[in-house]
Formats: sequence, C-alpha cells, structure tokens
Amino acid sequence: MNSFRLSVALATAAATLGLAFGATAQTPPAAPAVQGLPKVVGTSQHPRLIPSMFVLNARGAKLQDKKLVLEGVAPSVIVFADRPVRSAGHAMLPHVLEEWTLNAPNSFAKDPPNATVSVLNKAKASVVDAVVTLKSPKLEGDRLTFDVDVLEGDLAGADGGASVFMDLVNLPVTRRSSSRAAWYAGATPAR
Repeated sequence: MNSFRLSVALATAAATLGLAFGATAQTPPAAPAVQGLPKVVGTSQHPRLIPSMFVLNARGAKLQDKKLVLEGVAPSVIVFADRPVRSAGHAMLPHVLEEWTLNAPNSFAKDPPNATVSVLNKAKASVVDAVVTLKSPKLEGDRLTFDVDVLEGDLAGADGGASVFMDLVNLPVTRRSSSRAAWYAGATPAR
C-alpha cells in the first residue's frame, strides 16, 4: 500500500510540475525596454526633422590657395544622427553636392556648412586638423575640390587618409540627399 501512495504522490508531483512548466512556456516574454525611439524599417511615418552630420572620406586631403582638395573621395557620404534617434545611413556624393546648387533659403549655397578636416600623418603616426567653411564644390572623377575659408588649423605634413566631418545638417524640406539619408524619418523621396 505504501508503494501505491508513493506512486500517486509522484504522479501528482509530476503533473503539478508539468502544468507549471507548461504554463510558463505559454506565457509570452515581456517586451524589451527600448531607450529613445525604436528603429522602424519599411514603415512610413510622419516626416520628422532629425539633425544629422555628414562624413566624407578620401585617400588624402590638402589645403592650398583657399581650396580644400580631397583625392580619392568615396562615392558615398556617411550620414548619422546622435541620441535619441541614433540613426545612420549613406547618401550618394553627387546628391549631397546638389545642396550647394539649390536656391532654398537654407541650402549650402546660401548658408555654407563648417567642417573639420582630419588627416593622418603617416610619418609621425598623428593626425592634423583644420576647421573650414565649405563652398562651391567641384567633383572631377574621384577628386573633390571646395573653395574654403580656413577658420583654424592647417593640414601641413598630412599624407594619409582624410575625413571631413560636416556640421549639423538641418534642412527644412526633403531633398534628394536627405531622402536617401538618415536625417528624415519616414520622409517621402523628392523626385
């Protein structure tokens, strides 16, 4: 009789444990907490202006005669936004350069952006920087030239890879460069 009671007790315990684990397996996990705004892929939202920055990369850069010359410039431009959006993307270089030819009130033609040009110095394993105002870009193959006002710094001795970090981009309307980049969430592309 004791073996019968033991069997019933074990069966009851096994059934209770099975129900408990079964119930747990059926409970959906809690949604993870998302800091800032969640990234939505493929879903159009109301267009929101997201201040972002451009980064142009090149094999080298030099300043001469009020001109910034980028040799071996990359065909795409990195666009990114900081918190809370933390968005990033690419825009085609020719589309970004169109911002200097538009007649819009906030176009780069009317309000040229400032930029920090950062270039490696291979021999000294260091970096040299200059801050400039970028005007009138001219793209010939993979060579990009800007007319510039040098605000501070110099690129003397720089002989390595270069990056140009452009100031905050805060365009009020959707344009070809912005619709393919990060600073508009859910914007309709301009045609």
